[in-house]
This record gives sequence, structure tokens and C-alpha cells, in this order.
Amino acid sequence: MVNMTASRQQLIRLLADGEFHSGEALGATLGVSRMAVSKQIKVLETIGLDVFKVTGKGYKLSAPLQLLDAELITAGSGVTVESHQVLGSTNQHLLDKAALLHKGHSCFAEYQTAGRGRRGKKWESPYGAHLYTSTYWSLDAGIQAASGLSLVIGIAVARTLTDLGIANTQLKWPNDVYVDGKKIAGVLVEIIATAGGECHLVIGLGLNVNMPLQAGLEIDQAWTDINQQLPHAIDRNALASRYLTHLIKVLTDFESFGFGHFVEEWNCCDAFRDSPVVLTIGNNKKYGIAKGIDHSGALLLEMDGVISPYVGGEVSLRHAET
Repeated sequence: MVNMTASRQQLIRLLADGEFHSGEALGATLGVSRMAVSKQIKVLETIGLDVFKVTGKGYKLSAPLQLLDAELITAGSGVTVESHQVLGSTNQHLLDKAALLHKGHSCFAEYQTAGRGRRGKKWESPYGAHLYTSTYWSLDAGIQAASGLSLVIGIAVARTLTDLGIANTQLKWPNDVYVDGKKIAGVLVEIIATAGGECHLVIGLGLNVNMPLQAGLEIDQAWTDINQQLPHAIDRNALASRYLTHLIKVLTDFESFGFGHFVEEWNCCDAFRDSPVVLTIGNNKKYGIAKGIDHSGALLLEMDGVISPYVGGEVSLRHAET
């Protein structure tokens, strides 16, 4: 695991403008030798930064790096935001202090050393490339009121992408967002239920913005990012603000109206609707036709002419081989 020292974080800020900086100038600013700068550059490359070195010019990033600004995101969304250069996991960061937080409190990280997805999978988190964010929420009605929540978060992401002009945004049960059949985002909702009945939630999102080449090669499924979908670069702070605005709206509506309020919208975006699929539950596989979701958020699967509901958890849904 890379130790993101203060010196390395300062080096990233110096290179963020996308211009050339000589090793000598960088060393003078950091108070280290040119050789030490070279070693630090190699470390930065291991966390997903693409650094060019040109003799006589020095070092530069392949493209300018826009760092996240908590004040800008708060101003744009009205949500209390904290932003970090590096965290183990944004979800874990909020889980560790959930009892102290107010609804909507969100955190972002430029880099996660232990980012995670559903079913214990690692979430690739190259530095400054995407949005890695988590938001705290609570439900007074308890854990039973959280049914379908991950599906609602997908709707917030889909609305955000639609606002940007990205067409054909799709939702994959129970917690992924696709564009044209390729994954662009994943949601991880983690729950702490208390004895008194209150339910604490941490809602994590990984949204692909500008995937570095090497990181993309390490992903074992079809993926896309925002930069591939738009003709211009996206402002990550504006993107973060837009997402949080939609997120708070859907969470508030979810509390007021329940999941049934969102079923029609979710089904309209269903990536697998009326397609042959395989549903994996533990070691068991069920083959059928996906028929959308019901008012509890359960997947509707048609097998031999009979439609049955299946809830989330440790499950996996994929297109069936034809």
C-alpha cells in the first residue's frame, strides 16, 4: 500500500497544472534532491498518474489534474462536504464516525488505498481520475425501511448523467449504472442498525470520469467513463455538486414516499429488461428472462412462464450466454 506522504501530495499539487516542471525546480520547492524527485515520480505512477519525462524540460502530467475542492462542492450542493487526498475507503471513513454525523454529510477522496465494491470486490481507485464519494443518511423507521435503497441511488446517478447530456444511461440490478451496456458506476450501501430501531446508512459511489489506460486494463468487464461519452472535459467539482443535489433529492423522496415512487423510473432504465439472464445466488444459478423490479425493489425473473421475485444481497446478475 502506497504511503501518501505530505511531500508526495505536494508534488501532485505542483504537477496538477499539466505544465512541465524541471526536476531541479521541483526538488527546490520540496526541499529534496532531483534523484528523490525521480523516485517520488515513480511512486505517483503506481497510483494511476500518467507522468511524462522529457530531457531538458522535466516532468508533466499527461493532462491537467483538477483536484476536488470541498468548499466549491458545498457551495454547489448545499451539503456538508469533506475532501481528502487519500483515504483507505470513503465508506469506512464515514462508518467509523456515523453516530456523530448529520444527514447528507459527504466525503470525497482523490485516492483510496482500500476501495471496495459489493461482495468484497476491490474497487480500482486511480488518483484523481474519478469520483470516490460516500454520504451519510439515517432512517428513523429502521432497517426495514431501507429496502430498495441501492436502486434509488442508481436513479440519482442516472439523473446526473442525463443532465450532462449522456444518453442511454441504464441501471443494472441491484446497484450498477451502465451506459450503452458498459459499466460507468457502482453503488455500495452499508448499514448500521441500532437497538433503538434507527438505521444508519453510508452510501458509497464510484463513478468513472477519466480512466487511466493501465487502470482500465485491470478491469475484468466492459467499462466506460464520462470523458468517453462527452465531447469536452468535465469539471469534477461541478459533477460532484450535481450528483449530491440529485442524491439528497432522491433520499428525501425515498423517505417521504417509499420505493414504490421510483419503480416506473427504474424500470424505464433497466439494462436487462426482457433479456435472457443468469442470476447467481451463492453456488446456485437460475436462468430466465429479466422482467424488471417490483414495488419492494426485488428482481422479477421469469422461468418457464412463471415470474418470481428475488431480493438483493450476495447475488450477481449477468446476461445469459446465447
